[in-house]
Amino acid sequence: MLKTNSTYQEALVDDKISAKRLKAIFGGSIGNLVEWYDWYAYSAFAIYFSASFFPKGNATVQLLNTAGIFALGFLMRPLGGYIFGRLADRIGRKKSMMFSVLLMSLGSLLIAFIPTYATIGIFAPILLLIARLLQGLSVGGEYGVSATYLSEMASKNRRGFYSSFQYVTLIGGQLLALAIQLILQKVLLSDAQMNEWGWRIPFVIGAILSVVALYLRKNLEETQAFENQKSHTSNKKGTIKELLKHPKAVIKVIGLTLGGTLAFYTYTTYMQKFLINTMHMSKEQSTLMSFATLFIFACLQPVFGALSDKIGRKPLLIGFGVMGTICTVPLLTILSHTTSQWQAFFLLMVALLIVSGYTSINAIVKAELFPAEIRALGVGLPYALTVAIFGGTAEYIALWLKDINHESYYYWYITICIFISLMVYISMKDTKEVSELDKDH
Repeated sequence: MLKTNSTYQEALVDDKISAKRLKAIFGGSIGNLVEWYDWYAYSAFAIYFSASFFPKGNATVQLLNTAGIFALGFLMRPLGGYIFGRLADRIGRKKSMMFSVLLMSLGSLLIAFIPTYATIGIFAPILLLIARLLQGLSVGGEYGVSATYLSEMASKNRRGFYSSFQYVTLIGGQLLALAIQLILQKVLLSDAQMNEWGWRIPFVIGAILSVVALYLRKNLEETQAFENQKSHTSNKKGTIKELLKHPKAVIKVIGLTLGGTLAFYTYTTYMQKFLINTMHMSKEQSTLMSFATLFIFACLQPVFGALSDKIGRKPLLIGFGVMGTICTVPLLTILSHTTSQWQAFFLLMVALLIVSGYTSINAIVKAELFPAEIRALGVGLPYALTVAIFGGTAEYIALWLKDINHESYYYWYITICIFISLMVYISMKDTKEVSELDKDH
């Protein structure tokens, strides 16, 4: 009887822990969604507001200028990865995530109310750049800290599944931006209204949602991994000096991110412009296509994450590396020449299925490489540097190569980067089997 009662009490404790964990995963993920919605709204609505901030002329050049500011926003991400990663390792994951979402709200609010180039001239793109730099700082810190938070809150046997929700909500942020765009395009506003002032609406929404995310994060619990190492010497936590004690892990983060981030930004943020500029779809058609493919892409993340809990992280990464190296050039070449929307949809889904081998588990793989006292900085800073160099410049390079009539060079550029990452995947140990998360105590 005593044994039965003891078992029953243990079950109650487990249920309580599970409920607590689910609340943390939900709260952290929703905050992540709002952050990435704000970030992606810029890219999604650039097709409308690019003419508002730059002199009239070639549409591709206007998009090129807007993409240039998009890329410059990425330059702030390493600084954000350092600042917020350091804060997370020193004062807590929760507080760091609260600060980052507050900064994102400020950036979105600024974009919403910037006057046009016709009104204030050169100050319009300058203010747009400042707003984007603030957002870059925020989102640069978001990735490493939220990846750390979700991985530390997950149970050992379901880390791949739970941490995959970072990309579910990351993609969800883009879906929300596209959904609002579809509603504005199809239901509420004309094309002229969208170009004139309608593009400001999503940034107002973003600022409001950021306040909601701030409230959600305020009520989150701190991770046990952070609480357990709070007593460690504080001047060692979250420092570059401490990070450099793990050079192999830093190099692995850079190598495994390189090809994945370039492929991800190609098939998500840049693809909407590719469908318009290269395939000559209408803005509405490209938005709908992007929404449909990204929705399925988001649903794939937990499936791949759960699979990694069964078979390991390495097989999925190698699968992405091999298929990405072989298929990128054929997929994009065929896509650039197709006139069928259904064929385009199928090709995009094949590409996103391949990329899921990276996106679904890259956060947990990075978190498993570092000890708790340097984990947020270790995940965030090298990742942000790599994304700034390769992910942030993806649109700009693609549009520039198109402008000089060598668009196919971009396809080979992606292929080479994925192949380099593949070499890293093959050489590294499976982090599921040698996880630093298992050493948290």
